[in-house]
Parts: sequence; C-alpha cells; structure tokens
Amino acid sequence: MTPLSAEPQTVDDSWETEGSFQLFAAGSNAGRQAHERAFGPLPLERVDAGFISVLEASGLTGRGGAAFSSWRKVAATGQGRGGALLSAKPVVVANGAEGEPLSFKDKALLTHAPHLVIDGLLIAGQAVSASQLFLYTTPVTLTMVEAAVAGRKDARKIKVVQAPETFISGEASAVVNNIANGIALPLDNRRRLSDTGIKGRPTLVLNVETLAHMALIARHGPGWFRTAGSDRDPGTRLVSVSGYCTEQVLEVEGDASLADIMASAGVDLPGVGAVLVGGYHGRWVRPLDYRLSPAGSDSNVVRPGAGVLHVLAATECGLEATARILGYLASESAQQCGPCMFGLPAMSRVLNAIAYGDHDPRLVGELERLGKLVGGRGACHHPDGTARLVGSALDTFSDDVRAHLTGTCTRKTVRSA
Repeated sequence: MTPLSAEPQTVDDSWETEGSFQLFAAGSNAGRQAHERAFGPLPLERVDAGFISVLEASGLTGRGGAAFSSWRKVAATGQGRGGALLSAKPVVVANGAEGEPLSFKDKALLTHAPHLVIDGLLIAGQAVSASQLFLYTTPVTLTMVEAAVAGRKDARKIKVVQAPETFISGEASAVVNNIANGIALPLDNRRRLSDTGIKGRPTLVLNVETLAHMALIARHGPGWFRTAGSDRDPGTRLVSVSGYCTEQVLEVEGDASLADIMASAGVDLPGVGAVLVGGYHGRWVRPLDYRLSPAGSDSNVVRPGAGVLHVLAATECGLEATARILGYLASESAQQCGPCMFGLPAMSRVLNAIAYGDHDPRLVGELERLGKLVGGRGACHHPDGTARLVGSALDTFSDDVRAHLTGTCTRKTVRSA
C-alpha cells in the first residue's frame, strides 16, 4: 500500500493509460506525425466565435477541479472586451500546473499527447481572437512541452511558462499572477479574470485536459462527444488512481460508477476502506455505490474535482491519513489572509490531537467550529476546500473518531516517511 504523501507524483513513461477512448489514441510519447495520423489535421480555419455554441452543445465542463461550463468561460472572456474594436485582445492560458499531489493525469497528458493540448489552446485562442497564448506547466514536463511547441509553425504564438511545484500554483489567479509578475500566489477572488487578467487583458485559463477535449470536439462535433457519458455529465474524463492499487491514469465515461472504475483499476474492492475523490480539496466516501459526476445529489454522486481517486485500504486509519493531508495544506497556504495563516494551522493541530491520542471529546466540536470560521472567508478557495475535506473525514470516519476518543482504535496504520 502506498501511503498518502505530500510529495508531488513524478511522470513515468511506464504509467498505465487504460481505456478505449480518445485522448491517448496516438500512443505513448506521441510526436506530431503520430498525433495527426490518429486525429487528423487541426481544423483551425473552421473555428471562430461561433465555436462557443458548439462547446455549449457538447456540455463540456472544466477538468481542472471546478467543473465550470467551458462555453461560459470562453464566452465571458470574449465579452470581456466589451465589444470595442480597440479594446485589449484576450489572453488564453493552458493550465498544466497540477499542484494537487495526488494528481498526475495532466502530466501524463502533456507527456503522451502534448499536441492535442496545443491544438486545444490554438482553438480556444481562435475562438476569442486572442493576442497571446501561454502553456503553463511544471518542470517535469517543461522540456517535452517546449519541444512540441517549437516543432510547430502554427504554435509560434504560444509561450511556455514554468509553474512552481506548489499546491496553489495552479489556482487560476495564481497562474495569472505568476505569468504576469513571477509570483505564483492567488489574487483576490473578487477579481474576474475574464475582465482583467494578464496585463489588464481579459484572460481565459483552461485546464490542459479541457483543451484536449476541445480539440476533439472541434474535429468531431458535440454529438460525437455526447456518445460517451450521460446527459448530466457527457464525454469522458481522465482520473489519477493511486493508493491501494497500481498507480495509473484511466479515461472513463462521465457519470461512471465509482465501484466500476475501481474494478477497472484492479482494486480489491473488499479491501477498500474509503476513497478520497477529487484530491486534497475533495471528499472521502465509503462504501462505493456512488457515481462520479459534477452534477447530482451528494447522496449518490461524488464530484470528480481534480480527477483524483486515492484508495485507502481497510487496514488504514482515515483520521491519520487526513491529518497528514491537513498538515500539508496548512503549510502550502498563500499566507495572505487570516483563514490560511491562522485557521488552517489551528485545524491541523486539533485533528492531529484527535488522530494521535488526545481523548478530549470537545475536540470534534472545536474542529467543526474552526471549519465554519475559515469557510468562505479566504482571499482564495484554499480554506474552503480544506474545510470541505475535514468535514467529509469527520462524517465518513465517524466510527474512527469515536474509537480514537476512547483510545480503542485498532486499525493498523501506514504512515508516510
């Protein structure tokens, strides 16, 4: 069993990329020729502002975490110019920062299908008449991405920018701040990037997987995209599966059963204690009779978030696992506002006390109180996501909480080094 770790995952060409869908159809480490053999030429000449209606018909949602409607983001950026002929043209950014430690799908995509991402970035730029295009990626994939961009004449407008390997470096306003000022810290979340982003220009930030899907929708149309998934969650998505199984990237249909995904990943279902869905800002669930979808009731749907499925073995303590994550999140905050500077470390101390031997029954109430204090009050959404994770742990591992407070927890634990 691989324990939860605060260290980012590394890209390895031996990663398994399973499934019979499209994103990796060109094969491993696909160059431009293999890419065009698999997908055909880029139909850039057919793309204009009308492509927004194509995106709307497809139902594509963002694959970076928030699951916001892609067509709305593109439309908002186009409208950010205010219709004036001399207004600043938009900027489009492909976000491959992937600061989430348990996510490696974007790294796999940029390693094995970089040209699909480049195609999507060019299409998004064409749709909003962008003046500048950026591809924002980590040091792990930087050289591969730079080589792919340099080998394409149609990609001359794209500038590749290195993202630091921090948790918050992929937050949209932190992406904009880093490209503009070299500082990968979030800006005030009241600021609309679609109105004023990089150098005051309307800025569209899209996850690299979202752009890869966009490249296929431009080729095959919205009806083709909807042949997979469901009405509420059309198409496919990539998920990073780790923990109590072989580490792998899967392409799965939207609205898929969580148990079916686990089975496809070769997980021993009777040995599963819980699954962390969505990453460090996600939600712990058990049992596995949920569907993976950004829409639906919390009683039977779990949000995919950053596309993370981390499987916890039944022999592991969910409270200890969450305490390790919370300690990492507290250390990775931007330190720009009270909820991050003081609230998250306080929550970490309380959860550690519960997880590692303090039997005071008032600790649970204090943790819940702190969660309410930090939620909705941060300069970015880092405190909100952290509070959501802790709340799900208290709910899902309520039996472990009772056991810890009475000193009777008998789970065998696997602690990070």
